[in-house]
Amino acid sequence: MTKMNKTPYFLIILILTVVLTSSFKIDKGQSIVLDFSKTGRIYEGIGALSAGASTRLLMDYPEPYRSQVLDFLFKPKYGASLQHLKVEIGGDVNSTCGTEPSHARTLEELENPKPEYFERGYEWWLMKEAKKRNPGIYLDCLEWGAPGWIGDGKYYSQDNINYIISFISGAKKYHDLKIDFTGIWNERMYDTEFIKDLRKSLDNNGLKEVKLIAADLCCHKQWQIADDMVKDEELRKSIDVIGDHYPERDDQFNSSENAKSFGKPVWNNEGGPWKGDWTGFEYLAKMYNRDYIEGRMTKNITWSLITSYFNNLSLPNSGIMTANSPWSGYYDVEPAVWSVAHTTQFVEPGWKYIDSACGYLDQKGSYITLVSPSGKPDFTIVAETMDAKQPQTVTFKTGKSAGAKKIFAWRTIVKGNSFEQQAPISVRNNEFTVTLQPKALYTFTTTTGQQKAIATPAENKPFPFPFKAGFEDEKVMSTPKYFSDQGGAFEVARRNEGQGNCLRQKITRRAIEWEDFPVFNQTVVGDTLWTDYAVSCEVLFSEKYSYATILSRTTEMHRSHKLAEAYQLKLQSSGKWELTAGTRKLISGLINLSENKWHTLMLETKGNKITATINGIVVAQITDATYKHGMAGLGSSFNIVDFDNFMVK
Repeated sequence: MTKMNKTPYFLIILILTVVLTSSFKIDKGQSIVLDFSKTGRIYEGIGALSAGASTRLLMDYPEPYRSQVLDFLFKPKYGASLQHLKVEIGGDVNSTCGTEPSHARTLEELENPKPEYFERGYEWWLMKEAKKRNPGIYLDCLEWGAPGWIGDGKYYSQDNINYIISFISGAKKYHDLKIDFTGIWNERMYDTEFIKDLRKSLDNNGLKEVKLIAADLCCHKQWQIADDMVKDEELRKSIDVIGDHYPERDDQFNSSENAKSFGKPVWNNEGGPWKGDWTGFEYLAKMYNRDYIEGRMTKNITWSLITSYFNNLSLPNSGIMTANSPWSGYYDVEPAVWSVAHTTQFVEPGWKYIDSACGYLDQKGSYITLVSPSGKPDFTIVAETMDAKQPQTVTFKTGKSAGAKKIFAWRTIVKGNSFEQQAPISVRNNEFTVTLQPKALYTFTTTTGQQKAIATPAENKPFPFPFKAGFEDEKVMSTPKYFSDQGGAFEVARRNEGQGNCLRQKITRRAIEWEDFPVFNQTVVGDTLWTDYAVSCEVLFSEKYSYATILSRTTEMHRSHKLAEAYQLKLQSSGKWELTAGTRKLISGLINLSENKWHTLMLETKGNKITATINGIVVAQITDATYKHGMAGLGSSFNIVDFDNFMVK
């Protein structure tokens, strides 16, 4: 009886054990196989774009803060660790947040170059600083606009080909910088014959290694160049990289079938959210993965590199980090920096995508896998869950060929801790399992040496007040500290009578603009919160039919083709003057002026009381409430006009 009863109990226990074990078996969720024998396209890096005067204030930073910012941007395995730097070929035109200086303002300067022409602006300096930190970084250049002498106003001309070549050749000659890529014209319709001629001219000038990118178009014209390449063999051979702008918009993340068909690299040649905050972080995390998954784009270049311009200029806060307070040394390492780092600190250009291990997560999100070209390869997986609503489990099957025993993990949780190293993950039976939280970015890698850089900026302080600029301590042919040109070129020069330095507006001919025609040349400085103050400046007219302006309470700049939102006192060389509030004329008059003499303009704002003074004579005293606060500035016609002893008090 006892023996007979043992068997059923044993069987019952066995059955229950099997059932319970099955019921509580760990669900590994989605499985992803890493087949390293089936590689896809070559990863070519993540970069950023310094253009539109978006980097204007960075050069004015004092040390050590300037170097700290540059380290966060370019130093490998440190911060953003950018692998590509694209810069604007300056043309003295407003290209978004201001103007970038030209290296050849006249045909004479092009044909007889001098080293000082290649010191204008800050892009040369920026490229050298990037190379100093990462010798392997790729350098790239593109025009937005061009000086008016080019092609007698015709952009697609041999003059402009010579202008582009002089920029690239000058970079090497004067700064020992090798430019790797150049484009055609930013977001403007291309000319196929110009592209072919540019390629020939590059080759004929010893620049065969410089690769040509086309066409940097945006919106509805994206990838049209690829359609033309299908029909034109010479065009196809002339273009090395097919790159257009913002293909990720509206969650498209795609190129065209023709663009993908040639075996040439396809790039997102300018993209991004124009934000460095958590919204920007999420946007970039998706873009860096999904541009490859959908469009086979192997490089992403983000505008802007850094918010280093005044907040009242066009498209404020566009950079992946912020440094627009050089007078204090304050900067902000924003979340977008770590969105970049999740790829760039773990993957080098030359690695290859594993197409079968690039795709979408079951519970929303995406992942990409890249492998190094070495014999026993390292690999990196970047997974984002920006659209996920709940945690999800994923198993990565590495296979025997990987030979990985341990996986290193890094994680950023949106609005939480950023770029934190997690506990290593053990690989068992050639696989490892992870649980991905929603709104997070992960990197799983066999590589080491990454770090989350930490540095302490100075305290953020307001723009110095009162402010005075006599330009004596500034380098001739430079843009003076803190001034930001919005049209034309205001650069330090020697006074004609030899008595020290002044600020000279140099542009006398309308340029080939990127957008519309400028109304006048202008530069701004100061703090948007300034309210009651007097701005004054001495001016000298060198030519007839010219004029100068001083600006007060400048709240907004409309690029160069619209008058600033500001009070403006305008004095013509004839003695005519007027006071305006934006486009609205408040009062005007006439005053006697001596020729070839310096004249002093002053505009005082106190509450609603506006007082205009010329050469010590009050010419207007009115009441107006249009503008309550804003920056100061200067402006001129398209003539040589000198300014000196600028003061805000």
